[in-house]
Amino acid sequence: MSTVPVIESVSVAAVEIPLDHVTSFSTRTVHSRHYGLVKVRSKDGHEGIGFCYVGSKAGVITKTAVSQLLAPLLIGRESRQSEALWHQMYSEAILQGRSGSVMRGISILDTALWDMNARSVGLPLHHYLGSFHHDRVMAYASGGYYLEGKGPEKLGEELAGYVSKGFKAVKMKTGRLSPAEEEARIAAAREAIGPDVLLMLDANNAWSDIPTALGYMRRFEPYDPYWIEEPFSPDAIDLHARLAQRTTVTVATGEIEVGRWRFRELIEAGGAEILQTDAAVCGGISEWRKIAALADAHGVTVSPHWFHDLHAPLVAATPNARFVEFFTDDQVLNFRRLVDNQLSFEKGDVLLHQTPGLGFGFDEKAISKFGGQWEVIR
Repeated sequence: MSTVPVIESVSVAAVEIPLDHVTSFSTRTVHSRHYGLVKVRSKDGHEGIGFCYVGSKAGVITKTAVSQLLAPLLIGRESRQSEALWHQMYSEAILQGRSGSVMRGISILDTALWDMNARSVGLPLHHYLGSFHHDRVMAYASGGYYLEGKGPEKLGEELAGYVSKGFKAVKMKTGRLSPAEEEARIAAAREAIGPDVLLMLDANNAWSDIPTALGYMRRFEPYDPYWIEEPFSPDAIDLHARLAQRTTVTVATGEIEVGRWRFRELIEAGGAEILQTDAAVCGGISEWRKIAALADAHGVTVSPHWFHDLHAPLVAATPNARFVEFFTDDQVLNFRRLVDNQLSFEKGDVLLHQTPGLGFGFDEKAISKFGGQWEVIR
């Protein structure tokens, strides 16, 4: 009979990984990415990991939140008290931040607890959560970023390349250029991938009013996009809802939203029919599952935001989850450089790890290379 793991230590690090090629979204340009990393270890030698993206600068904020505010609450506690530990962390941090870097600190610690608990009983995370899918989940290939010298033709070639690898759904960025220029990009993408491949559009909070958004969407609608992602600021829930009523394209959002309460507001307002809830942002696996269940009760589906390594097992254990966002290389999601066992894909599906927990660990040499130094809290 296995014993309940008791938390002995928490290790936390912050790393910065430069992008090989400067990459742009609709409203910002990224030169490097900062990640927060944690390892939670039990007295009997089990270990779980968690991680998050914390922006293009100041990643140390999350590290400080973990080391000074959150990790001390976990030491000496039973790791399977994940609900109690989540509520204690949230209550402790309520003045410092119910969102942003502090909530991301809660998220990665909660994820590490679930990972460690699954490892402690020898189960892959998706089985520990109660699997709906056993060995694979649907994925879409994510790309279509703005790069110097990359016009519509090269964009089409990129997306067609994903289709040639077996993906039946692809995503591209939009919203940075004029409506006519964006239509040219989308037209090239649709021509390159054909009529039967799903085409997702990601605006990354590009617009701030309905007339502007509709000016773009009227041009996009003839190309049959599967969704329009993050058309407005995450705080503009009313604009998401109003746009959803006036375009034929499904609205998707939620990748930087936090907590079940905000997602309830978003769902009840009709602001999204597809949630892109990110477990590394919203409050961890514990909170992600609550949000997914809330969405299910309203007939809303979930297709979580990047980190396929984390989200593949969650999608596999969630009946109303559809797609995993998948990056085929490390040019944009360069977190891949920190992982010692990559997920593989086949015919547009991500193949799930069948080893305990998340099924991978950190590459310690890579962490050191990118400036990560572990701080241990006992």
